[in-house]
Amino acid sequence: MILKNTYIYLILLSAFIVFNANANEEELIIGMDAPSFTLTDQDNIERSLSDYKDKWLVLYFYPKDDTPGCTTEACNFRDNIEIINKLNISILGVSVDSNESHKEFSEKYSLPFPLLADTNGEVAKKYDSFGSFVGFKYASRHTFIINPAGKIHKIYKKVSPSKHAQEIIEELKNNI
Repeated sequence: MILKNTYIYLILLSAFIVFNANANEEELIIGMDAPSFTLTDQDNIERSLSDYKDKWLVLYFYPKDDTPGCTTEACNFRDNIEIINKLNISILGVSVDSNESHKEFSEKYSLPFPLLADTNGEVAKKYDSFGSFVGFKYASRHTFIINPAGKIHKIYKKVSPSKHAQEIIEELKNNI
């Protein structure tokens, strides 16, 4: 009986997770306006989407500061920053971690771009990149390339942390 109840509970939990993952009011698609946002970075500087008007922007969401995949992804962006700067591309990382956590992470790995604190997950929700499991909230590893007109150019929902920076660079080299 316990095994049967556990099985039913797992089915209901799975259905709830799938339903919530697909509950976004409007699915983001290439060519639509990128959802606006204003968040503070690791230095408590306010950053808004409108600050990047007329520039290419890579907005990448990641689950947690100083974890293996997130560190790999951030350090690969860091290691390619000269190429990224030559292409006149701005990068913003976003997670639900605090400004203080971002500051420690940024300083530890000498990250040369802002990390935005979306502590309530509202921006991640706008970008269909918010997740939670058993009370633990996180930003899903998704990336959005936003063009100078503020439109979504490309959406990455399956990201390999070790290859993603190069993937972004190749995409932008071919499209700007």
